[in-house]
Amino acid sequence: MEWYWLALISAMLSAFAAIMQKKVLGSISALRFSVIVSIFIALFSTILINYLNFSAAGTASILILFLKSIINASAFLCIMTALKHLEISRSLPLLAASPMLVALLAFIFLGEALTLFEVFGMLLIVTGTYILELKKNEKLSDPFRVFIDSKYHRLILLALGLMSVSAVIDKLLLGKFKLPPLTFLIIQNYFFLLIFFIYWNFHKLKNKQEKLFSGLYKTTLIIIIVIAVVTIGYRWTQIESTKLAPVGLVISLKRLSVLFAVIIGAKLFKEENYLRKVIATAFIVAGALMIYED
Repeated sequence: MEWYWLALISAMLSAFAAIMQKKVLGSISALRFSVIVSIFIALFSTILINYLNFSAAGTASILILFLKSIINASAFLCIMTALKHLEISRSLPLLAASPMLVALLAFIFLGEALTLFEVFGMLLIVTGTYILELKKNEKLSDPFRVFIDSKYHRLILLALGLMSVSAVIDKLLLGKFKLPPLTFLIIQNYFFLLIFFIYWNFHKLKNKQEKLFSGLYKTTLIIIIVIAVVTIGYRWTQIESTKLAPVGLVISLKRLSVLFAVIIGAKLFKEENYLRKVIATAFIVAGALMIYED
């Protein structure tokens, strides 16, 4: 299958997962959700255990993958925390700016080209972000102050940085180290489970009475299981696509998930200024698509 179909499938699955995540996060904490979903993702990954190719996974690649998994898990937790407290149309579009950072990192560390066309895409991303955060009766400089005043927007910025580093490491592992995509995915999913359990145990030091599955509604649990299956799907298709095309281009196309999620999610959750937010998101995604365009 061509890389762009894989990236598009990843985008659609990611959009569906994001909408379901927003729904679930209305009733449980971001960390609790992250731990539970990682349990089911690891369980479902066991089905693929026969596809593991340890002979192709050297010590160096496993250590790098573990480091990458810490970065990725931390980014995921930041995103879930922001998604819980912000509207879906104010949190997800900002994540589409990741190709801008990936392009710069890949240019520096992997030697991939950076063009004036891509710079124009970056300007579109900045413009879309400005429109997204602009409110009535605000000064022209106020939209960018949200990244100073709002801790949840700062979490998104942190997640952007972590995701960009993670994406470059993906390219390193799949390209230079030739780690098979399914082996990559399965091991990473088990690493996520380990990392999130470590985070949970640190959390439990201050919240000893909190139980992981206590008080969890059956419907919520079912949705989390669905999210786990879909998550495996969009991670695998993204990894396969990254193996076939420049990392920034894959991430750019995959960020169509943000546009899908905002168009559907913002309407589903009855968010205000729907049209303006969709237009702003379209600007951001268009800019992302222009980055690494050949």
